[in-house]
Amino acid sequence: MDAKPIKLLTLGGGSGQFALLSGLRDLEQIDITAVVSMVDSGGSTGRLRDEFGILPPGDILKCIVALSPHRDMARGLLLKRFIEDRRLKGHNAGNLLLTMLSRYTESFPAGVQALAEILDVRGRILPVTVDQATLVAELTDGTRIFGEKAIDVPRGTQREKIRDVFLVPHHSESISVYPPVIDAAWWADYIVIGPGDLFTSIIAGLIVPGVKEAFQKSRAKILFVLNIMTKFGETHNFSGWDFVSRLESFLGRSVDGVLCNTALPDPSVLSNYGAQKAELVKVDPQERCWGRRRIYAADLLDTSGGIVRHDSKKLAGLLKRIIDDPATGRRREEGE
Repeated sequence: MDAKPIKLLTLGGGSGQFALLSGLRDLEQIDITAVVSMVDSGGSTGRLRDEFGILPPGDILKCIVALSPHRDMARGLLLKRFIEDRRLKGHNAGNLLLTMLSRYTESFPAGVQALAEILDVRGRILPVTVDQATLVAELTDGTRIFGEKAIDVPRGTQREKIRDVFLVPHHSESISVYPPVIDAAWWADYIVIGPGDLFTSIIAGLIVPGVKEAFQKSRAKILFVLNIMTKFGETHNFSGWDFVSRLESFLGRSVDGVLCNTALPDPSVLSNYGAQKAELVKVDPQERCWGRRRIYAADLLDTSGGIVRHDSKKLAGLLKRIIDDPATGRRREEGE
């Protein structure tokens, strides 16, 4: 008799979730549900949202590509941007196709499912909400910044820290979680949050009314994948504990485990990031603040192209070891 698949729900957006899902797709006996934040406001996504009034397709598209067995081909075709036609310039074919399917079916989730069907996606991809909203960040000096793009790319060399984030609905008085997300959280064995920009990719999904409540009621173990680098404007000078404590303040409960990278990028790579006011996220597994949270520490690094990111296969491998033997977490580096 075949073993029952492990139900794994992921929450995030952007390139971080793409890296995670690219690795998870190839694992056996894993039933994947990817929940995607819906506040992306930049580039092609922002233009399509403003022109056609649809939910932002960009992060959803990345998840579809990541979970497709035709990933390499799909990435080359669907993520390539047009450069010739004036109206099409800056868009990619995938965003336009997802927009067309959503408008034809008169349902964004149905459009997502249709494109996933075309690409033989393994798993489910769900928008965290089908209500349109703008992400707003309130800084420690009281200033408010509207829109994911503006929050993500700070102007100037100094900016106050983010004190709070909230969502402003576009066409209704309230925002609510997409109901299938609640069902997925209830049945999940593991909920994996991150990696990704803390406020604009991760917390932006958690603050949708109904999400944290679903996670709190879930029987799943919650794992948080720490970012490898800090980001100016969002997590400047954050330690690993700073990431976890801010996440938990919005989640309303403690996470069960924290996955963190132990490998060091080359000094030249770190120097380039330092010029952007980005630093390695530091984790001391011996600190008492971790309490009962398990620390899963390993080499998760990929620096190809001079960019610091999570290696998809290394990250998926660590998650597989956790799932196969949850007791492997230690309060010290595993040296893997």
